[in-house]
Amino acid sequence: QVQLAEFGGGLVQAGGSLRLSCVGSGPNIRSTAMGWFRQAPGKEHEFVASISGTGQWSWYSDPVRGRFTISSDNAKNTVYLQMNSLKPEDTATYYCAAKNGPTLSSTYTQNDVWGRGTQVTVSS
Repeated sequence: QVQLAEFGGGLVQAGGSLRLSCVGSGPNIRSTAMGWFRQAPGKEHEFVASISGTGQWSWYSDPVRGRFTISSDNAKNTVYLQMNSLKPEDTATYYCAAKNGPTLSSTYTQNDVWGRGTQVTVSS
């Protein structure tokens, strides 16, 4: 069973940057698609970005495209989310997710494994 752990959340001013890391462990991690969701208070989980197991393909939601970049380091079993030009509306708990296979589902509950989340707060 794959396990995920997120790192890198924090408090930042609007316009600033943060980098989140998600470290995966367990069997077959390198054949697993991974990515990020976020959940703001009182809202549903929202897809943010994902990357294929090979790292060749990536996908982004419209609100973050052009500001966030997802990448992977298979040697470290780690996926990163570089977040630039942060806005107060990016404030949320960010969750890493993984799914066995080539792509992550954009529906949170249809993936296989989830991390515990890391808080990102963007002040105005």
